[in-house]
Amino acid sequence: MKETWSQTSIGDVCALVRGPFGGSLKKAIFKPSGFAVYEQQHAIGNQFEDFRYFVDQTKFEEMERFSVTPGDIIMSCSGTMGKVARVPETAPAGIINQALLKISPQDGLDPNFLMLWMESPGFQDQLSATTMGVAIKNVASVKTLKTLSLPLPPLEEQQRIVAVLDEAFEGLARSRAHAEANLQNARELFERQLGEYFSETPNHWVSQKLRQITSKIGSGATPKGGAGAYKTEGISLIRSLNVHDRWFKEDKLAFIDDEQANKLSNVVIEERDVLLNITGASIARCCVAPSEFLPARVNQHVSIIRPDHAVLSPEFLALMLTSQPYKDGLLKTGEDNGSTRDLPPKAPSFITRVCGFG
Repeated sequence: MKETWSQTSIGDVCALVRGPFGGSLKKAIFKPSGFAVYEQQHAIGNQFEDFRYFVDQTKFEEMERFSVTPGDIIMSCSGTMGKVARVPETAPAGIINQALLKISPQDGLDPNFLMLWMESPGFQDQLSATTMGVAIKNVASVKTLKTLSLPLPPLEEQQRIVAVLDEAFEGLARSRAHAEANLQNARELFERQLGEYFSETPNHWVSQKLRQITSKIGSGATPKGGAGAYKTEGISLIRSLNVHDRWFKEDKLAFIDDEQANKLSNVVIEERDVLLNITGASIARCCVAPSEFLPARVNQHVSIIRPDHAVLSPEFLALMLTSQPYKDGLLKTGEDNGSTRDLPPKAPSFITRVCGFG
């Protein structure tokens, strides 16, 4: 903050109104249309089009203190706290519910500058320090919120800062859009070239059944007790949601204890095993098992393929199985099995093209 800027509290330059007690907005009074009831979802999602609840004009006039005006800022106050959104000119007339705080800036404070400050770590850290509750966090009383500090440069400086940051954000959005487009183009190019590479067999390659050059092809099993047996740590249990084409998703990795793992000793994953999803919407996704999550087991939705490393590279096999010609072959295997959502437990058994190993 510059030395020429003044320091004030939000309560000195804004009117703050917390939503009414829940008993004031019982579902029994809601109408199918009328004046909108603003909820946390509108602040969290910064959207002002979808509304679940409405009140009639009599109730709206009774609760006029809680009505929103274009330019007001609404903030979520419970659970997901501190998310802010500015009410646009196109927003319907309505009132806030008990989970929102309405902030109305006074003259001399640019609403967009206030929004930027409330989204910054400087404000969010202050807000977090005032929270109450253990299981579900709630913001402090309006009296306390009014004391939160706010840097206040002259109005022209506020507007200049907003313009500079808006331009920077627009530049970031354009850069992100270009990066995402380039990444998508790169993915499409890779997938196309991968498909072309495996669409024909070069003369110097040999063809063998996969079962002839693997020591294991088989699906896993679900621990007794299902998800109720999962632990927060222990032996990794890899599921279909972890297996993606050529990469492994650590998010939501499950764990089981030693007792459950011992009961699944026939589905132990070894380093550089190939994992293949054989059921459900993610059927035919495939990757190499990452060593950092071993020891591990797989459940019944994932098949372990253990290549003979002397003649078949696991990384090569994963690339091949994720190419379009082979993915189509896997799905055809499922159709032949009577389902497009499941592969045989020991899939795949079709011919594999092998080149340059051993």
